[in-house]
Amino acid sequence: MLRTGRLRAISLLTVMGLSLASVSSFASTDIFTALDDPSTAKKSFDGNIQAGYNAQSGNSRNSSLSANTTMTWFQPSNAYSIWGEALNNSSDDQRSTEKYQAGARARHNLDDDNFLFSQGSWLSDRFNGYRSRSTFTAGYGRQVLNGPIHTLRLEAGPGVRHDEFQGGGNTTKALAYGAASYSYQLTDNTKFIQGVSVLANDDTTLNSETGLSVGINDHFALKVTYNVTYNNNPPDSAPKHTDTRTAVSLVYGL
Repeated sequence: MLRTGRLRAISLLTVMGLSLASVSSFASTDIFTALDDPSTAKKSFDGNIQAGYNAQSGNSRNSSLSANTTMTWFQPSNAYSIWGEALNNSSDDQRSTEKYQAGARARHNLDDDNFLFSQGSWLSDRFNGYRSRSTFTAGYGRQVLNGPIHTLRLEAGPGVRHDEFQGGGNTTKALAYGAASYSYQLTDNTKFIQGVSVLANDDTTLNSETGLSVGINDHFALKVTYNVTYNNNPPDSAPKHTDTRTAVSLVYGL
């Protein structure tokens, strides 16, 4: 019975995803929601690493593995970020989710309110129809609000996307990119964030991330995120337009 209790406790921790992270740091890998303004950075580097694993055996066999990271380096007028994510789920030895992505971003402040940016990303999500998707965007942004309570960033620009489909075929198309990232420091230990991005052409993709971080003590916080991805023209092998994901993580602040 003690062994069963230990297994349940270990399973609970791994499902929640014990993280090595900054308690106040958020970043989605579908939409870059980390706030990367170098003018307000309190240190030259900010990053997080998060991983979780869950396995069940017996009458059914299930496993889930997730890992992601976001890292940002700050200079007086510049910020450079990289990020990556891996998700893998299976049930009774049948794979149901396999998603990998990575990206990089650069930001250059023109003044206190205006900046230029460029970013590129790669995605492989075969269960949603994409063997690979590579996207590059660049443009202009404005820091509308700059804290300490409210922070709001808006940005837009042109881009290009190359899709290779799981069912065969590929396309390369120009697109228009727009994004907004907002955070609200509700209390000393509670932070809310909302991010939205649009990659628009005849195959428009909308990404949204909603998150909340609640500090437990000086080192631990509970983080909840809800992500939505909408495609108006999804691949034939994955015809549903909308995918959602909810994640709960126990965060350890370095």
